[in-house]
Amino acid sequence: MIAIIDYGVGNLFSLTASLKYLGAETKVTGDPAEIESADRVILPGVGAFEDAAGKLQSAGLADVVKSQGKAGKPLLGICLGMQLLFEESFEYGRHEGLGLIKGTIASIEEDLAAAGVEGLKVPHIGWNSLAFSEGEPLFKYLKQGEYVYYVHSFYGKDCEESTIASSQYGIKITGAVRNGNVYGTQFHPEKSGETGLNILRAFMEL
Repeated sequence: MIAIIDYGVGNLFSLTASLKYLGAETKVTGDPAEIESADRVILPGVGAFEDAAGKLQSAGLADVVKSQGKAGKPLLGICLGMQLLFEESFEYGRHEGLGLIKGTIASIEEDLAAAGVEGLKVPHIGWNSLAFSEGEPLFKYLKQGEYVYYVHSFYGKDCEESTIASSQYGIKITGAVRNGNVYGTQFHPEKSGETGLNILRAFMEL
């Protein structure tokens, strides 16, 4: 069973529908016991880092996510859920993350400006080709350059040792990360068509 963590900031319908289409048994839950008994865990999320981190903490689920990740259970963070896995975020201030992935969450707009890149809109919304590390289990059904769907204004940075996929948007955007059994995708697999379904299928097989 895959536990999809519900802490009030996720768009859960499309993710649940995608997993059910693939034949997965899923449970949308905020119950620590159900999360701990699951075979796999997904941490979704949309919105602002500070708000999401606060809600995860107040729901008593931050420690649950950390313990499940450290216990060796396959864990996947999606979009803001991926960002929460990092050590800290600089989205309108400095905010502490779960610390399961080394690195920080930084502003795309600021880094585009620092790189002298003009004319690209932020938020970064749309389809981008994905370059990924060969041999990564999460991408075993993919070919290099397949397109995935992004919606975000901040991204993972200083995380080279964990980065397993990236896309170009004026600068190199971290597309996916992994630390052992803990995975994160900045893009939305559940909104990325057949490519996204293949990523979720691979996660089901971890």
